[in-house]
Amino acid sequence: MTALHRDAERLLASWRPPPDDQESLRQAFLSYLAARPDACRRSCEPGHLTASMALLDAAGSRILLTLHPRIGQWVQLGGHCEDGDATLAGAALREGTEESGIDGITIDPRPLHLAVHPITCSLGVPTRHLDVRFVGIAPPHAVPRRCAESLDLRWWPIGSLATEPAVAPDIAALAELATASPPAVRG
Repeated sequence: MTALHRDAERLLASWRPPPDDQESLRQAFLSYLAARPDACRRSCEPGHLTASMALLDAAGSRILLTLHPRIGQWVQLGGHCEDGDATLAGAALREGTEESGIDGITIDPRPLHLAVHPITCSLGVPTRHLDVRFVGIAPPHAVPRRCAESLDLRWWPIGSLATEPAVAPDIAALAELATASPPAVRG
């Protein structure tokens, strides 16, 4: 079992989600981790854990979204865990830094939200992403730089997301949840 797998089990076992469907997802993620020693690896075809972040600007009024090339919608930053990742929060920070081009992001090491979605990964096989989402805060005056994995990057005002048809359906709620995180998370 990898350090990342152990971290995922520890993190999700100790996390107390908000009172909604997140508790049932937390239990499902823990069961999946117990059943699959490869649950954090992209090669786990039935599904695998991924790590992402709701990256807010320093003021907490905007979220940075990427136009995902496979799904054609604006989504949060994140992706697959890699062999060198020791923690899920570290994987989310690495992905957020790579995809945004922003150095100096601060990440809350506690999960914010869990989500499961079907997708065809780069292996060309339909699978599921069991996404553990975190909150990240960009340093003041951060300017994003698009990477090759994204069609575009853009700061979006938090209040405008629900009316944007090109933004993935759960992003408005994720952004609202991120802005409601405790002030200590913001730096």
